[in-house]
Amino acid sequence: MLTQPNLRRLYVHKVHGEQAARERDVLAVEEPLEIRVASDAGEVQVAVTMRTPGEDFELAAGFLFGEGLLHTRDEIGEISYCCDDLPRARFADGVGQVIAAARYNIVTVRLRPGVPFDAAQIQRNFYATSSCGVCGKASLEALEIRGCAPLARDAFCVGAGVIRRLGAGLRGHQSLFDKTGGLHAAALFDATGELLTLHEDVGRHGALDKLVGRRLLDGHLPAADCLLMVSGRASFEIMQKALMARIPIVVAVGAPSSLAVELAQAFNITLIGFARGEHFNIYAGEWRIGLPVKQPVVA
Repeated sequence: MLTQPNLRRLYVHKVHGEQAARERDVLAVEEPLEIRVASDAGEVQVAVTMRTPGEDFELAAGFLFGEGLLHTRDEIGEISYCCDDLPRARFADGVGQVIAAARYNIVTVRLRPGVPFDAAQIQRNFYATSSCGVCGKASLEALEIRGCAPLARDAFCVGAGVIRRLGAGLRGHQSLFDKTGGLHAAALFDATGELLTLHEDVGRHGALDKLVGRRLLDGHLPAADCLLMVSGRASFEIMQKALMARIPIVVAVGAPSSLAVELAQAFNITLIGFARGEHFNIYAGEWRIGLPVKQPVVA
């Protein structure tokens, strides 16, 4: 019996050659999550995002952190689903417990008394993350205005063999993908390529928000000695979230966008794309990967 709130079973017609058979299949659930913030100034809706139910508190915390609306876990008083009959998960003891069924689709992050919250920043952040339609330079400048500084060009370095192993570590732990074939993943590894944590969601951004939110709530940010791998491509938003978490190396299974590369170059992040098996491309920050670089021959 399938009871997981992030999976749904149904019958489909599976076609093999000229024959069709009615068989059971499993889908990844996609539902909206409304994120609210409650502060001394009142309660406001911040965003509505599509996601796979589960780890909703982590997603909300990670989203707010990635947008620069939260800075530390100490700013959080409690996180709760907006249901009258549902107990709240409190964070006063330093460890949050998700104690609610994931079928609830509204989450409120209540800030501690005295923690300021600028609701107008929500609109400014929306402009920043959507401004690639206006100007890529505006998006990068918005991050600088928000206070994001380039990562240090320090001694953190990994071998190419570590990068080659990440794909197997990511794919080998995607339990929901194995059942549905329809979920993205974001995984954090240490400098040796050992998997630290992996989160899945119907969207790449949601998976990364869940990962960052869990690290935030556990007090494990910044993640300056870790590598991030994401399924799919590396977009500007993925790189922005990695920058906020101070992750120095981002590896994508697919291609990066041009603005993702510009962000990586501007903020000293090592960006790797098309990481599949023995091959990968380094788009920025090649000094963190211990490889001799063969220069092209100029005729």
